Amino acid sequence: MEEISWDEFAIVELRVGTIVEVEDFAEARKPAYKVKADFGPEIGVRRASAQITVHYSKQDLLGRQIVGVVNFPPKQIGPMRSEFLLTGFYRDDKSVVIAVPEREVPNGAKLG
Repeated sequence: MEEISWDEFAIVELRVGTIVEVEDFAEARKPAYKVKADFGPEIGVRRASAQITVHYSKQDLLGRQIVGVVNFPPKQIGPMRSEFLLTGFYRDDKSVVIAVPEREVPNGAKLG
């Protein structure tokens, strides 16, 4: 494991957002959703592609708070422009369990 400094960690903008819209991403190579999350007034609503269909239905995700990296450059994923990285943990079967705050916090709150 490579070590990083506290200054390097501080550069990563890990922010809380609330999922406001979820659609199937039919054009994706692997099963995925198109997710929109509200990261508060400073950042706004952003879109992402997320391969989280194994453990979550669209209905499970709506209104749920998530942790996202919001300072990566946008990435083109097929016909969609992904604007944040929805964070999660890989299980042995390569499925993803999303990272969430343990209690509700304001949208846009920074992990630190």
